[in-house]
Amino acid sequence: MKIEQNVIDRYARAAETVESALCCPVSYDPRYLEAIPQEILDRDYGCGDPSRHVRRGDTVLDLGSGGGKICFIASQIVGPEGKVIGVDFNPAMLSLAKQHQAAIAACIGWNNVTFLRGRIQDLQTDYDRLDRMLADAPVSSSGDYIRFVDELRAVASAEPMIADESVDVIVSNCVLNLVRPEDKRGLFSEMMRVLKPGGRVAISDIVSDEEVPAEILRDPDLWSGCIAGAFQEQTFLKAFAEAGFYGVTIDRRDENPWRTIRGIEFRAATVLAYKGKEGPCLERNQAVIYKGPWREVRDDDGHIFRRGVPTAVCDKTFRIMGRAPYGDDMIPVEPRAEVPPDEATVFDCRRSAERSPSETKGADYSENLEAAPNVCAPGKGCC
Repeated sequence: MKIEQNVIDRYARAAETVESALCCPVSYDPRYLEAIPQEILDRDYGCGDPSRHVRRGDTVLDLGSGGGKICFIASQIVGPEGKVIGVDFNPAMLSLAKQHQAAIAACIGWNNVTFLRGRIQDLQTDYDRLDRMLADAPVSSSGDYIRFVDELRAVASAEPMIADESVDVIVSNCVLNLVRPEDKRGLFSEMMRVLKPGGRVAISDIVSDEEVPAEILRDPDLWSGCIAGAFQEQTFLKAFAEAGFYGVTIDRRDENPWRTIRGIEFRAATVLAYKGKEGPCLERNQAVIYKGPWREVRDDDGHIFRRGVPTAVCDKTFRIMGRAPYGDDMIPVEPRAEVPPDEATVFDCRRSAERSPSETKGADYSENLEAAPNVCAPGKGCC
């Protein structure tokens, strides 16, 4: 079955004529829709609104940008100092987005959107560049083919379409399910490659409550209809964790299924995840205290955080626990005397032990201090 060609053909038709079967009803912030032509709004085929997780000044990458709706929304959110890149493989959809780009830019006051033709599971290869290479050096023999493939790999490695660690946030709206099963692992690896350390993803997609059987996988219409390629819900979350993301969170899961086929429920879900676990584990005498309400929680790396207990962590985990999605649930405990990074020793991250106060304050700490000025003043509530 030619999955990709079937998807390209169906979405090419959907760029010309509205096809309601390709999308779920989604509400967007109406402020950002006023600048977008109705033709794009009518031909938007999504199942969520990942643009809610875009911030001012971000560099945004939209995987499977289609007619450009999410890109044009994100353009307004990030402002003139931000940047938006849309990647899609369908020429008809890219044409729809580009034909309105100048008018939208004039309406909002800036043009910070770039559309590129590529496959979302291969963000190194620019297919417009590939076409130009083929025009300059046509392939007419096996020898030509071998030389061309070697040249293409060299170009993609040296000058990838999306550079390493260049993106703050990746968004996608009902597109990952269109990728062939054998390419999905590479898709998650590519997301990790292009994200900056500390970057994040917000992915809206169709998921299934059960594994999709072979007879559905073989149906080309169900593939292009965002059904056959849907991730099973737990497999979807696992794919982010296996790729090295942390803080994998279900931001939204529709209560009612979009479609039910042979008893299998297919529904829209939005998942958030973060990059930043890379690097060494250094001992700098830091700890974090889990606030509750659970008695204890465990992260993807096996750290166990018990309610109210100062838990020893490495410097990397300390920084991760101080930001989204953990920051609101953790209290950071800095050491009294900072340990410079170049003096830090290796921390065993398999440790989930309580951090003794003597470690954070120092074994020889024996000060007697009066209450800080104004702390116990009327209305301060210290006693």
